[in-house]
Amino acid sequence: MTRSPERLKVRAEFVAAARGARTERRGFVLQGLARGDDAPPRFGFTVTRKVGNAVERNRIRRRLRVAAGLAEGARAGCDYVVVARRPAITLPFAELVADLTGALARLGPLTPRRPRPDAGRPRSKAEAPAAAPAETTASTTAPRTSGTIR
Repeated sequence: MTRSPERLKVRAEFVAAARGARTERRGFVLQGLARGDDAPPRFGFTVTRKVGNAVERNRIRRRLRVAAGLAEGARAGCDYVVVARRPAITLPFAELVADLTGALARLGPLTPRRPRPDAGRPRSKAEAPAAAPAETTASTTAPRTSGTIR
């Protein structure tokens, strides 16, 4: 029995991985980003409603989760997001695992994304953009007289 890989669970982790490297395969798109630590690789799975109904989406997610546990080439300290495509439900499982292994190899060594110099720094009031004064017009302040419901 294979061990299920570590999982991404918070939206911010999915968004961060989406800004990293990506490669496309027939059954999925793989996105990856280095975290900058030596922890085991983590995987997140995205299956949109365009792919199918709930039963099909859950089946695809289960297949991809097991394939990620079997695929080789995931590097420690990296986050990966697998965005499913419709063919993932019909691809032979061995081909799905081979595609994921090839996609991980194609991404190669990932580098950590450097944060912007001003990221996370609160703005002072002097740097904050000035708010425009609110304007009132006759059309926004006039009472409504038409369209009453009885």
